[in-house]
Amino acid sequence: MERLAKWLGGPRLLVKRDDLTGLAMGGNKARKLEFLCAEALANDCDVLVTGGGPQSNHVRMTTAAANRVGLECHIALSADEPDISTGNLLLDRVLGAQLHFVGSQEYYGIEAAIEGVAADLSRAGRRPFAIPVGGASLTGVRAYVRAVDELVTQLDGEPINWIVVADGSGGTHAGILAGIDDRTRVLGVDVGTRPDLDEKVPELAAAAASAEGRAAPNDAIIDHDNFGDGYGAVTDSMVEALRSTGRLEGIVLDPVYSGKAMAGLIAAARDGRIGADETVVFWHTGGAPALFADRYAAVFSHGNGG
Repeated sequence: MERLAKWLGGPRLLVKRDDLTGLAMGGNKARKLEFLCAEALANDCDVLVTGGGPQSNHVRMTTAAANRVGLECHIALSADEPDISTGNLLLDRVLGAQLHFVGSQEYYGIEAAIEGVAADLSRAGRRPFAIPVGGASLTGVRAYVRAVDELVTQLDGEPINWIVVADGSGGTHAGILAGIDDRTRVLGVDVGTRPDLDEKVPELAAAAASAEGRAAPNDAIIDHDNFGDGYGAVTDSMVEALRSTGRLEGIVLDPVYSGKAMAGLIAAARDGRIGADETVVFWHTGGAPALFADRYAAVFSHGNGG
């Protein structure tokens, strides 16, 4: 991303395009779902159950993955049912998810709702496979250890100083941390999803490294300064990140995850945590459908260049 790097005054910026993974408009969850669906099928399950917010990328992609492998999909959504569905929620309906609106819930309230839906399905004689928020189980995290191997191959031995990624449920950060060597630091940018990221990221990273036979991971570095008033909140830094990345590189970020992660990268470059002479990989996790939700579309709808 040469033009964005020049605008920022360094560092050198590369981008890992997991927004282009292909499943239901793409995103990082495709990697985790490859592993999670295989586990569900191996256990003879007939329905996937997961949950998240109404603009969850994980929910959209889990529904698509269930369709791809011939399973039903039930979703616990942390919201009341709206009159009109937009963004990711519209795609959930297009893809045929069985939606359970459970009202506004915090992270562990959504986890409890997932378990509740799975329990109801079990009582009805189904064989559910419950997937935690964001696919942040050991199985899902291990997928990102393998993703690091892919990145290293693409870089062909070229060293990198930093990887920057959005931190929602923490699984992607944990997998990258478990897979990368100690020459590279990983900055996770908290998007306001999980209250115990500081404990869970290193815990998941250590478990994944052990399972994959890797060395003990580096310390987890998490930026808690860029999610604003909470999960999904509009912030000035996110708006700047989306506009700058789009207008300089033609790359679309989302307002909930990758936009906050890029805001964290910009802040770290400006305050010197990331040096102007360093090389950074921005791990683009996808999520552009959320831009078409009402609250975000309104922010970017004014004028040609506003």
